[in-house]
Amino acid sequence: MAKITILGGTGYAGSNLVKAAATAGHEVTSVSRSAPDAQLDGVSYVTGSVLEDGALDRAFDGAEVVVSALSPRGELERRTRGVLATAAALAAKQGVRFGVVGGAGSLLVAEGGPRLADTDGFPDAVKPEAAEMAGVLDDLRASDPGLDWFYVSPAAAFGAWAPGEALGEYRIGGDVLLTDANGDSNISGADFAAAIVAEIESPAHRRARFGVAY
Repeated sequence: MAKITILGGTGYAGSNLVKAAATAGHEVTSVSRSAPDAQLDGVSYVTGSVLEDGALDRAFDGAEVVVSALSPRGELERRTRGVLATAAALAAKQGVRFGVVGGAGSLLVAEGGPRLADTDGFPDAVKPEAAEMAGVLDDLRASDPGLDWFYVSPAAAFGAWAPGEALGEYRIGGDVLLTDANGDSNISGADFAAAIVAEIESPAHRRARFGVAY
């Protein structure tokens, strides 16, 4: 059993991860700006903004693994990269494993590029978010070698608008977007979360990004 803190634990990715980690028997703390509509048994819920003084210090206190599922929207628009740089520094100092749920935009569509966010058809509205999270990945890759981090990117079709079903299966990739035989790239929230819990339980991607899709 691991002591896991999830930043953004009531968002789409975060809530799925909270549920998967708690179901697997881990000691889970969810940190978010708002309380969930329904709380899960055995999960500690902390309400507040990560921008508040001392919020990140409290989030790391006693944790073995901290995973950020924060989105660069709302109050975190253009501020997520800085917040996660601070979180990474805390993780390195305290010897805590640090995970970041990113987006699919920074994945390459083929070996050698381009990135998904740079292709025709990628929505202009989310390009700033993709750039912000790509910057987070750049920062992690340039971080102190003592920081134990992982960054996970979902399939292209991932989110509350495409929840899917828990199939109990997934594939793991690297920096190239995973697609199925039809060229589609999908993953449900439940199976994406299961892949992250598996990484926490049996680390296979230290200081590396991996992708998850069917």
